[in-house]
Amino acid sequence: MTLEALAISTGVVALGEIGDKTQLLALLLAARFRKPVPIILGILVATLANHAGAAALGDWLTQLIDPQWMRWILGASFLAVAAWMLIPDEADEVEGGGSGRWGVFGLTVVAFFLAEMGDKTQIATVMLAAKYHSLVTVTAGTTLGMMIANVPAVMLGERATKFVPMHVVHRIAAVVFAVLGVLVLLGVGT
Repeated sequence: MTLEALAISTGVVALGEIGDKTQLLALLLAARFRKPVPIILGILVATLANHAGAAALGDWLTQLIDPQWMRWILGASFLAVAAWMLIPDEADEVEGGGSGRWGVFGLTVVAFFLAEMGDKTQIATVMLAAKYHSLVTVTAGTTLGMMIANVPAVMLGERATKFVPMHVVHRIAAVVFAVLGVLVLLGVGT
């Protein structure tokens, strides 16, 4: 189950992140500051903190809610995120002209952490941790998925969006979430 949790968590977030506001934020930061190393490290730190908290919440919820109810909640949640994947995100503007006193790394950590709050990938992390009961594996997987999607965006800057048709990726991610939702509702893997 651990390998499955890692693979599903990585794949779902990597797909879900393409075209997401945090990937667009990565592109914006890369184009603005042209310092990939502090941006990539900032994304890693922010994602680890955010997704560890989200995974802990998902794991905690499974201890409070009856497993039968949790199955229905998770299944409906996966289906809702599938629908949500079809709504494209827009990049939020980064305020101010420079990176300020925090530097590019600090700006990236704060911006990414805040941009992930309530985001599809954060909600997916909560749901995956609740499904797999594995805080460390799900956090590692969702963080890896985030890095798989965002490191190329940082490295390629603005050119990355020309190679990937966003609507196709969003549809694939929606199908993955929908399939997971149906499988959970049917009780597969429980």
